[in-house]
Parts: sequence; C-alpha cells; structure tokens
Amino acid sequence: MRILLLTHSFNSLTQRLFEELSVRGHALSVEFDIADSVTAEAVALFQPDVVLAPFLKRAIPESVWSRHVCLIVHPGIVGDRGPSALDWAIQTGAAEWGVTVLQAEAEMDAGPVWASATFPMRVATKASLYRNEVTEAAVTAVLEALGRMDDWRAGRWQPVRPSADDPAVRGRLQPTLRQADRAIDWARDDTAAILARLRAADGFPGVADALFGVPCHLFDAHLAPAEAGAQPGELLARRDGAVLRATRDGAIWIGHVKRGELKLPTTVAFAAEVADLPERPADLWRDATDDGAELRYREAGAVGFLSFDFYNGAMATDQCRRLLAAIDFARTRPTRVLVLEGGADFWSNGIHLNRIEASESAADASWANINAMDDVCLAILQLTDRLTVAALRGNAGAGGCFLALAADQVWARQGVILNPHYKNMGNLYGSEYWTYLLPRRVGADGARKLMAERLPLGAPRAAHSGLIDASFGASRAAFELEVASRAAALACAPDYADQLAAKQARRAADEVAKPLAADEVAKPLAAYRDEELTHMRRNFYGFDPSYHGARYHFVMKSPQSWTPRHLAVHRELKR
Repeated sequence: MRILLLTHSFNSLTQRLFEELSVRGHALSVEFDIADSVTAEAVALFQPDVVLAPFLKRAIPESVWSRHVCLIVHPGIVGDRGPSALDWAIQTGAAEWGVTVLQAEAEMDAGPVWASATFPMRVATKASLYRNEVTEAAVTAVLEALGRMDDWRAGRWQPVRPSADDPAVRGRLQPTLRQADRAIDWARDDTAAILARLRAADGFPGVADALFGVPCHLFDAHLAPAEAGAQPGELLARRDGAVLRATRDGAIWIGHVKRGELKLPTTVAFAAEVADLPERPADLWRDATDDGAELRYREAGAVGFLSFDFYNGAMATDQCRRLLAAIDFARTRPTRVLVLEGGADFWSNGIHLNRIEASESAADASWANINAMDDVCLAILQLTDRLTVAALRGNAGAGGCFLALAADQVWARQGVILNPHYKNMGNLYGSEYWTYLLPRRVGADGARKLMAERLPLGAPRAAHSGLIDASFGASRAAFELEVASRAAALACAPDYADQLAAKQARRAADEVAKPLAADEVAKPLAAYRDEELTHMRRNFYGFDPSYHGARYHFVMKSPQSWTPRHLAVHRELKR
C-alpha cells in the first residue's frame, strides 16, 4: 500500500512504524503536521491508500479525512479519549492499558475502531512506557488494521464504533491533565503518590514545583530509602546530577528539572544552590537496579556487566569521564567478557545537546564533549585483554551507534531502532571513530549509503546488513536473559583463547594499516580521530552555523516548519 505518515515529529514511535512498514514492502512518505493546507497538499501529491497518524497534537482537517482513510494511533484502551491518555493511566495506577487504531472523524478519538492491543502496566515513566509497551502494542494494532484494509474495501468487514453501553468498552473521555492535577503536597502526599505524578509527567510536561524557592518543573524521579529525621520536602544530598528530596515516608532522587527553557540535570540547573549539599555517590558495584544512579557494575561468573543509564541517552563530558573511570575499574576485574549494557531505554545517543546549549560557549562545550566521547570509544577499542559485547536494550543514535560498534560483538533487542548517521543535526560530520568502525562492518559503499540516507534502521535489518552481529529478544526481559546466556557461553567457549588472540592480532594489524605523513607520530587510530575532529572543528567553530541552528531548534523543541526531503518522498515526486 501507499501509506502517508502524518505526524507532529519523527519521534520514536513514528520511526518504529516507518521501519516495520518499510520492511513489509509498503511505499511510505512522511509529512509533518504543520498546517491543514500542507497536509492537504501532501495527500494530493502522494495519493496514499491510507493516511496513518502515529503522533498528532491536533485534528486532521475534514477535507482530508472525509475523502481518505485516516487511521489515528491513540495511546489508550478502546473508548479512551483525550490528549492525556497515558498520563491518567499512570497517575491513577491502571493495571492494564493499550493502544487503539481508530478512524479519524470530526470528533477527536471518537471514530470507529480498526484494531487495538493491550498490555500490563509496568511501574515506569510515561516516556519509558511509550518507547516500549506503547510502541510494541502500536505496531501490533497498526499491522492488524492494515491487514483488514482489503476486507473493508470488499465490504467483508467494518470497523466498530465503541459504545459506552458495551461492558467491554472500559475507556472514557478524559480531560487534559492539568498542573493542578499533578501538583505535589510534600507534607501530605506519600512517596508512591509523588512518584506516580512525576512518572506520569516525565518527558513532557514535568510537574510544576519549586526547588530552593525557585519555580521549576521536575522530571526523572527515582525511589530512595527514607532518611531519619528528614522533613518532607527537605533537600538532603546530591549525586550524578540529581538531588535527594525527603517525602513524609521516604525520599526520592530528582534527576532533571526545567528551570527556564532547558531541561537539565538538577545540579547543573541549580549549580550554586546545591554546592552546600553533601555528595552521596552510589557504589559502582551494587545490587540495586532502579535507584537513579547512572552507572552500575556487576558480575556473573566470568562475565562483567556495565550499564550506563544516562537520561535520554545523552552523554555529557562529565558523564563520559565517569564512564571512563568505570571502564577502567572493569578492566581490573578478572573477567573474560565485558558486556556494555548502556541504558534501559537508550543505549546511547551521543553528545549532550542540552548541556551544550546551556554552556557559555557552545562551540567549546561541543569540542570537549566530542573528545570525551572519543575517549570512551578508544577505551573500549583498547580493551584487548577480554572480549567485549555491546548489548542494546534500547535505541541508539548518532555517536551512540558508533560507540556500540567499538565492541567486538553488537547485539540488539528486536524492537531497537538505530540511527547511524549525524547529518540531521545540521550536517554534523561526526566522530567516535566512525570512519574506522563503520566500513569494517558494511564496507565503504555501505558506509556512505548509511550516512547519506539518514533513515532509521531496525535491529533485524541491521543484523542482516552486518552492521550489528545479532538481533533477538521480543521484550527487554527476554533480551537480557539471552544476553546473559550468550555472554556466559562466549566466556567459556573452547576457542575463547583463539578468539582473543585473533582480536589482538587484528587490532595490532589495524594500527599499522593507515599510512601517516613522515612527520606524524600518531598511531592509526589517532589518525582516524584527528581527521574526524578536523571536520568537527569546522562544524563547531567554522563559518557554517548549521549545527548550532539545528541544535538550538532541537533542544528548544521548536515547531516544525517543513518536512525534510529525505522523509517527504512526495515532495521529490513533484519535481
């Protein structure tokens, strides 16, 4: 079919649907929902069989839905209506939620249902649920709806309009969740209620509150043990960018805030105010899994596991340095395999654009950050005394993709989306040794194609192309179990010594493979880095401001003013 994806932005759900529909052979084009006239023009140009709307913030114009099949992907159970569907479900503690694909009509979210899928609710933030359970349910429901298209056209099947009288219809019209509904009373609310409010608002819009008497919005909350004698609302300590705040029956870490226009780590946004709070770092090697600390190391037999769960996958200069220290620690351990787990929702997305935007000199901050990312990549490449595995539980983008390729083996969960390119960020050239790592896996022509296409790539297709080594695990839990099993098998493989020797020989050979000028003393890996950074210096300090403009609009969430041509195929058809 010819399917036009009409969306507010090319977000994670839209990218996943784009990938799933692409591999099934559908002809796709994308249009950002900018104005009714633009939508109408896109439909006229592409002549789609279906308009699919995975992420909209306003209604499709009647001139479109009255003439074309328009399917809305709504993150709610059948009968649920309103823009705060998932927010309400989290805040009220729903045990089960779902996704409904319904036909667009004059009344929002009230059209007949084409398909739906449900899932048990996990205790998690809205952003995490959206990237995982909601996305998986949306893929299931969208494929089911599109599979009914022929029967619908032939009159053999009709979508069903939900009725409030039907006991199977549990959803209802719900109002927009306002800040008054999200408000926290630190003296009265217990920890569970506070966490529910913060998780329901995570990603957007956050919970309006105040720290140090300054109004701000709170994000990224994690449970902490109770503090004896602490007063509700009292700020107690800091670590990894977060501050510890007491509740009436416990405490929580608040990792990020929005003070003004930018969302930043709490200790960065309130740098002067937190200076007197005691530092309370978490042990690197510990059992806790969801305590908000960014780095965690553990071992199972001869396998070490290092996770680095940075918020939204962004890695600032100081975070890269902490990760380097953690890798140095892992290097001292007598393991045979090191599994780099990244974060639960994102493996890595490269440099921290929000932190760069907030700095005094964006160019200097960018330069420091990319060099710190390169240092992490180099540390992984130089771990030649053991085998390394990058285990991608969540999506990876830009420099994060190439950081993963520094490992000997790259495994990804089946639903993971990779964006192995940089150019969408203002023609950024990129570093992280990608000019060394990428051609080794897909060849020179394949590398040029990937970097030029600027399209998302699903993990199964990435494995088929050779970009990564394997894709498995329908869920995060299944993936993690299989990773542990495969890593253990790798550590005790009969040919482990041969594999390690081959790795060491390959690395040694690569060090003399790239010729250097007579007056240079750098090794080949350093030469790749120097060449990449020559381009990056032009991006950061040169006459072309594209990177700085693109970064500003990205972090400020500026409304889209046009759809990039590599997505809007219908615009190319017009030429």
